[in-house]
Amino acid sequence: MTQEASRPAHVYFDDCARLPDGRLAHAALGRLHDVKLRTTHGVLLALDMESTDEMKRVVERTTRIEGVVGYKVGLTAALKLGLGGAVRHLRAVTDLPLVYDHQKAGPDVPDMAAKFASTCREAGVDALILFPVAGPRAVVEFAGNAYRQRLLPIVGGDLPFADYNASGGGYVVDDALERIIRKAVEIGVDHFVIPANTPDKVRRHARWLVEKLEQPCLFVPGIGPLGGNIADTFSAAPGCRMYAVIGRAIYAAPDPAAAAREHAAQALRFA
Repeated sequence: MTQEASRPAHVYFDDCARLPDGRLAHAALGRLHDVKLRTTHGVLLALDMESTDEMKRVVERTTRIEGVVGYKVGLTAALKLGLGGAVRHLRAVTDLPLVYDHQKAGPDVPDMAAKFASTCREAGVDALILFPVAGPRAVVEFAGNAYRQRLLPIVGGDLPFADYNASGGGYVVDDALERIIRKAVEIGVDHFVIPANTPDKVRRHARWLVEKLEQPCLFVPGIGPLGGNIADTFSAAPGCRMYAVIGRAIYAAPDPAAAAREHAAQALRFA
């Protein structure tokens, strides 16, 4: 590990990125890493299809569409090609940010965080989706080690399914995401995952975040087949940068480029 990569996360923040009480406020995009999202609102296309060739074709057809800001790479591509191989496969057709979703990284022992972040950095991804439901130390270690590797941590803890939380019959306490977000903000995180098909949750979390951060960024899955829509979700989060995470509604469409253009246009109305 290089000396730069081994520095604690706070080294990458200046005084402009602190709250009035001195706590770290957020990771200013571009100062901490090389990720460049082209607009304040848009679409992150989830590449969850089985065929890696089809994945490449979809990226090639959508990468120049205004409002498409990047791609979410998941386990399908990583298991077939290796994460580094998947990145090289996609880099042949796009220079947009690649967000790795390990389905889901973070619910692991904190000691694994440094190894995970280092491996992802070596593979060449730009950002990591993290679900550190293993507790406060997992939040600090997984997000902090992402920063140390100059990767953007995008932190969540909730899925767009009714039976995920305890109140719906699931196993995760209802306020898990709230606890995770509050801890993540303490160490400088300002990019989060919140399910789009629960506008009330989006509204509640967004209201709290805009009081603490300047233009927090929300990635919202659950658009389309899972019941969410861009208009309701984006309207619920004034003051936030918003990115719809969309997979099947685009890549499984008869014309993925046309579907991507339609969804991106909806998102850009809020920019």
